[in-house]
Amino acid sequence: MAIEWAWLRHREPSGMSREDLPRTRGTGAHVLLLHGLTGGPTELAYVARQLHMEGGSSVWCPRLVNHGERLNVLASTRSGQLYESARTHFLAARKVAHDCGAPLVIGGLSIGAVLSLLLAAEFPEDISGVICLAPTLFYDGWNVPWIHRLIPLVDYTPLKYFAYYREEAPYGLKDESLRKRVARAYQSVALPDNDDSGPHGYAHFPIRLFCESRHLVARCVRTLRDVKAPLLVVQASNDDVAGPRNSRHILDNVGSSQKDMLLLHNSFHMITADLERDRVAAVMARFCQRLTGNSINPSVAAIR
Repeated sequence: MAIEWAWLRHREPSGMSREDLPRTRGTGAHVLLLHGLTGGPTELAYVARQLHMEGGSSVWCPRLVNHGERLNVLASTRSGQLYESARTHFLAARKVAHDCGAPLVIGGLSIGAVLSLLLAAEFPEDISGVICLAPTLFYDGWNVPWIHRLIPLVDYTPLKYFAYYREEAPYGLKDESLRKRVARAYQSVALPDNDDSGPHGYAHFPIRLFCESRHLVARCVRTLRDVKAPLLVVQASNDDVAGPRNSRHILDNVGSSQKDMLLLHNSFHMITADLERDRVAAVMARFCQRLTGNSINPSVAAIR
């Protein structure tokens, strides 16, 4: 990742409606999935669709606060705002699941997994299962630049207001065709003109957001023992952003008695869209169906 510098004037959120993925309705578990930082609901679209079609789940993938807004609006987002956004979506999903008498499963990708663990720690009686997809507590993947180790220091300097990582290949993707598509979308995006995100998220990652995510991660690590719900963790052994140490730390420290893990060997960080997305969707579906006591769809059970 290359660092670019700019002073982007503060702007208020536009207030424009940013679409979530359409909420699907099924007869099984209700599943709330949270996307990662600078991402969007579309990065969960494939597994959400498979959960509904093959697993019978009702699935909702909302957009976190300020995502889809101009880059300078996103950059000003605080860790508390991110958690409150996730918490608001959770409370809405909890009400729907309660009204339907269905178990509620929460999950997320990358920092979305961290937010899910925080919610599971705060609401242990209301959550039937937690799904952590490429959870990111430590940025220790093979493509994380050495300069990232300076983030704890940058958090206390004005530099964080001017610095942005420019996303570079492989973009968390081992799938070369999808990687090329993302590269084409990003190549013409200049930092001062980066008004909002497209279907592949933002071409730049604000350093301020890295700093804010540290506070969420620290809080999550402190509360892992309060997570009691059954847990599924899925991570790539060759994750370019966050390696398997993240999953091991979670599994070793949560209070859950039921813990499952799938380690992928042909994917990078964006496991919900990469080459093994079918396996990811299948193990998620089996996890949700086990919680409801429903039988496994043969087409799902066949995928290992």
